[in-house]
Amino acid sequence: MLNPKNIYRLNEYAVTLYRIFLAYIFYFVARVLFFVYNKNLFNVDSVIDFLALSFWGLSFDTTAILYINLLFIALSILPLWINTTKMYQKILMWIYLITNLIAFATNFVDFIYYNYTFTRSTFASFESLENEENKEALLISFILDYWHVFLIFIICAFIWVKLYKLVAVKNISYPKKIPYFTSSVVALLLTGLLTIGGIRGDFSHSTRPINMVDASRHVKTPEQANIVLNTPFAFIRTIKSSGFKRRSGVPQAVIDSTFHPIKQYNDTVDNKPNVVLIIIESFGREYLGSFNKEMNIKDYVGYTPFIDSLAQHSLIFPNAFSNGRKSIHAMSSILAGIPSFKTAYTSTPYANKKIESIISAVNGMGYDTSFFHGAPNGSMGFLGFGNVLGYDHYYGKTEYNNDDDFDGIWGIWDEPFLQYTAQVLSEKQQPFFSTIFTVSSHAPYQVPEKYEGKFPKGDLDIHQCVGYTDYALKQFFKTIENEPWYQNTVFVITADHGNQIYYEAYQKTANRYAVPILIFDPNEKYKGVDHSLAQQIDIYPTLASITGYQKPFRSWGRSLVSDSIQKPYALANTGTNFLFMRDSLIMVRDDENTLGLYQISDKGLEHNIAGKNPLETKKMEVMEEGFIQDYMNRILDGRLDAENKTYKEP
Repeated sequence: MLNPKNIYRLNEYAVTLYRIFLAYIFYFVARVLFFVYNKNLFNVDSVIDFLALSFWGLSFDTTAILYINLLFIALSILPLWINTTKMYQKILMWIYLITNLIAFATNFVDFIYYNYTFTRSTFASFESLENEENKEALLISFILDYWHVFLIFIICAFIWVKLYKLVAVKNISYPKKIPYFTSSVVALLLTGLLTIGGIRGDFSHSTRPINMVDASRHVKTPEQANIVLNTPFAFIRTIKSSGFKRRSGVPQAVIDSTFHPIKQYNDTVDNKPNVVLIIIESFGREYLGSFNKEMNIKDYVGYTPFIDSLAQHSLIFPNAFSNGRKSIHAMSSILAGIPSFKTAYTSTPYANKKIESIISAVNGMGYDTSFFHGAPNGSMGFLGFGNVLGYDHYYGKTEYNNDDDFDGIWGIWDEPFLQYTAQVLSEKQQPFFSTIFTVSSHAPYQVPEKYEGKFPKGDLDIHQCVGYTDYALKQFFKTIENEPWYQNTVFVITADHGNQIYYEAYQKTANRYAVPILIFDPNEKYKGVDHSLAQQIDIYPTLASITGYQKPFRSWGRSLVSDSIQKPYALANTGTNFLFMRDSLIMVRDDENTLGLYQISDKGLEHNIAGKNPLETKKMEVMEEGFIQDYMNRILDGRLDAENKTYKEP
């Protein structure tokens, strides 16, 4: 009598389940390591709390594991007669290991990358690399700088392979065809049903497949959603997803009265000023002493002596925030007033549509417009988006034309490239509008060899790079201060996003998006400290006001120097949730639901007061929903210009 295990393929099914179970084990290991590497960024009080988050993460692990193993599972249970042969099992092993280890490796990238983006990497993360010419150098640099992460991955992969081989399928012949095929069909149908349910997150017909926002259902603070998630899931769920969908429900009158998306300023400017907009790579507000005087941080140390001295003669905003998490996000936020949320606006098909921006505005006023970025031309997608905006000139590594000053990874060192920029600007006809995007304050956190030891090492790798870029700016201003165009130039300094965090105050969820905004006029026309909320999308209308642009234009931001109608607010996105700050409150929402309401002083989002303030909660909900509705619909409809006038300064 034949053993039932040999008739009904029980050994094959058991081994397949074992191999899938291994994936769960290593996803849990990755979750533990992700937490260990980033524990200072999460508010997890105990091992029990972490295990609870891991439990809720099983649904997301299941979706990722089943997606990644669809081919492996299918080939494991299809009735092909040769399933148990040595060659077939070897092919299965390679399919399993290649697909699973590639997916598993993405978690390891986020051990480090999360420190900079504060969200799990998504498919949109490729946007930061697709235009880079030095991908191999970046990979080598990452491996060398974070060799310990690479080593841990190798160890995990080695153990995974050993455990896979520990349990093998027995080479069995199946002489009885009817029981073999009958049981195989039943197993195939049952597996298909379970797989569909696992990928969706449950079996309810009315429930949509789980998405990244669902990770926020069972967390105490928004950032804990990234512990629940895993990086393969984040990649899979964002493939071919622009994140844009049409919204309705909030009356346009409410949107217009709250955000005034069509603006018009009547500022009169006798002599059009030149504008130099400086966007500093990774310059979180934490690093600038002049922006932290009232933060009450014990034993605070800053690393920007030049910018701090410049701030004494400038108008600064120590309560400003970025509207994105990456350099490419900053391009659209700062220059076109279009923030980026889960994905960068510039990585979607809509980015190629005609849009209004500060560049189109000043182009129409006769300005010469230029963009300076010391990286290889096209890096970060800046050249392409710069063409969409309408810059007259682009100056990159190609135009600099001297690889002796190349840092070997990102681009030309900031000091020589800023000197080159000063020379080019001095040859331009006025008025001109120039944007400078620096590169040196970036991983792998190096400074030119001749400056080793010149700048304080501080407590983080980036601190000496901050000091170097600050010094490069000092030399830039020293070079241009006697140029005839200098006195009639307005300088705006900000950052694309933050970077490494040292002080606890900046580890708080909202403060992770804190950036500086500084406006400097050599004649000190703009001077002081403004503590009201500000954000990157305010820079476009601010510069429209400063240059005397008087036509209607589309902007969700406000002029920081002249707007008397738009109330200050700030928006950010964690990758899974929206942060909406206005008046004395912070609201946290996912795509559909309110997750919490907090006092503006509660930047760590620790004390949810939504239940105690239903009226304020509803008011903030309507405003946030109104913004997203207008944002989504205008982008989908291509209405990113002033097609109607609803706002005008008296």
